[in-house]
Amino acid sequence: MTRKIGFLGPQGTYSEEAALLHDASADRAYPTITSVGDAVAQGEIDEGIVPIENSLAGAVIFTLDVLIDQPTLFIRGEIDLPIEHYLVAKPGTDLSEIKLIYSHPQALAQCRGYLEKNFPKAEQMASLSTVLCITDSFESKVPAAAISPRRASELYDVEILDRGIQDEESNVTRFAVLGLSDHQPTGRDKTSMAFTFEEDTPGLLYRVLREFGQRDINLFKIESRPTKKYLGEYIFLMDCAGHREESPMKEALAALSEPTSMLRVLGSYPRWNPKT
Repeated sequence: MTRKIGFLGPQGTYSEEAALLHDASADRAYPTITSVGDAVAQGEIDEGIVPIENSLAGAVIFTLDVLIDQPTLFIRGEIDLPIEHYLVAKPGTDLSEIKLIYSHPQALAQCRGYLEKNFPKAEQMASLSTVLCITDSFESKVPAAAISPRRASELYDVEILDRGIQDEESNVTRFAVLGLSDHQPTGRDKTSMAFTFEEDTPGLLYRVLREFGQRDINLFKIESRPTKKYLGEYIFLMDCAGHREESPMKEALAALSEPTSMLRVLGSYPRWNPKT
């Protein structure tokens, strides 16, 4: 039976590229991260691929909020996708005459140095996505270009003016594979979790971290998000090595019942391996 795979659209985005890398049958685009999560939660699709972290910009807060707000959703996989920005335009566009450059605000920011050096007089215009910016540039009344993924250049009749124009070569976005369950143990796993404290007292966070340190569990990342209930109240999010069903992660999680007021495992899943 063919799995139904959705992703943050539209087609041609980095999210679609990550989805196709995960499963070549991925073909269902959704307009927002929330709508991808809802589609998974309602059984409309089996898995949904959404961005969760960028090596330059940090966490994608909309994805974190979806995971926190929807207890039926789990992370069951991850995809690390190198981000390579292309400069494209309507065929026949003269590079020297470009006056407007469209893209998603994040892509514009990631190419700021390149644009200042090569197009110091061109105005930068924000688009809703790194794909819709192509149609925006096509509709421009003055010579325009767009910053898009390679995938978008395959779907639209564009001329590639330049490639690899991002300022940092090590620009990578991590995508989460959302499902109604997480992944079975593989021996090379990662566990993501969220937890809160009922009272704000000294040493609580240390007590949590100590449970992992004492068991030699590698901590990949920790960050916090407002609970949206009270000012100064936070949810902590953490990624660690190991699977929730295996030792020593299983024991560490069991030990957190006392210092935390809420603990939810967001998923245990295989760490990304580009060779698989």
